[in-house]
Amino acid sequence: MAKPLRLIDLFAGAGGMTEGFESTGKFKTVVAVEHDQHAAATYALNHQAERVYAGKIEDWLDEGRVPEADVIIGGPPCQGFSALGKQDVLDERNFLWRKYAETIIAAKPKYFVVENVRQFLKSDQYEEFERWTRPGNPLEKYVLQPYLLNAADFGAYQSRVRSIVIGRLKELPEVPEPEGAYSGCHRTVGEAFASIEAHVVETTFPKVSFEYNGQRIPGPYSTQDLHVTRNYTQLSLDRFKEIPMGGNRFNIPTELLADCWKKHKTGSGDVMGRLRNNRPSVTIRTEFFKPEKGRYLHPDPSVHRAITHYEAARLQGFPDDYKWAGSKTSIARQIGNAVPVQLASHLANLVAAQFHADAVVSSESI
Repeated sequence: MAKPLRLIDLFAGAGGMTEGFESTGKFKTVVAVEHDQHAAATYALNHQAERVYAGKIEDWLDEGRVPEADVIIGGPPCQGFSALGKQDVLDERNFLWRKYAETIIAAKPKYFVVENVRQFLKSDQYEEFERWTRPGNPLEKYVLQPYLLNAADFGAYQSRVRSIVIGRLKELPEVPEPEGAYSGCHRTVGEAFASIEAHVVETTFPKVSFEYNGQRIPGPYSTQDLHVTRNYTQLSLDRFKEIPMGGNRFNIPTELLADCWKKHKTGSGDVMGRLRNNRPSVTIRTEFFKPEKGRYLHPDPSVHRAITHYEAARLQGFPDDYKWAGSKTSIARQIGNAVPVQLASHLANLVAAQFHADAVVSSESI
């Protein structure tokens, strides 16, 4: 069996991208960097704690401990130019991709994979990233292959369109354009939820905690432990009861509508929407547990609640035995920010295949 390829995961979050890469059996993570302590703890519970740097990437780079790697993966924080947020071009998170680039320079990977929101490829940040690969610039040895991919085409249970940039040393084989085996035959919410009990009573996670990096953190929880609902008001429950599968706030009778909804007869059809069993989910975001934030009601019209953290994790491709750390809000953020495991796995296989091509040079010649 071939020796596992050395992997660095930057802005690693809960480890969705690592999970996809390592699940192929072709990669072994040498270090993961994540500054959020709860997310870092989740990563450590699943992917060997000693390989996690639970701190800022700037500090990690300053410490000069970057190991060489065959592949770097990761998604620099994107909130600064997400379509859902304010378009703040000066948001410091918009420039963390440069720390990713500095890691490339230090680690000398043969290939790297960047995941980000769909707007990234049209951003000033990507334009500058591409400029860094031109002659005379810091990444001149590399060439970029940008793609816009829907995770549903690669076996994920949700429609999630993301920018994927595959970088490679210029003398190495081009990675074939990713082609989803599930294009036109997407997996569905109904398939994802088939083995999950729809009736939920619990509203809190088990009361357990553990020590991580000098802090007391809630957890560890299995993915199945996350199957909890919320304490809804009677008004909310009455509204949910009026919404059929695929329906939304426009199905709610006037007497149950909030005043702001009465004034706006148009707008997003996803607000207070109910998922459809026969389609992929909408994109799972960080506030999926709030029906007013999107189409997050359980698809069964007799089930009057938003999807649970367990169901959201299933839609993101996390296995049932994955371990989690943090508060309900923190874990929701970890789930919503993750790269779907199935998409990551597909990219991993594409990249790994290039290491068996005759043109791949040894790391000593880089």
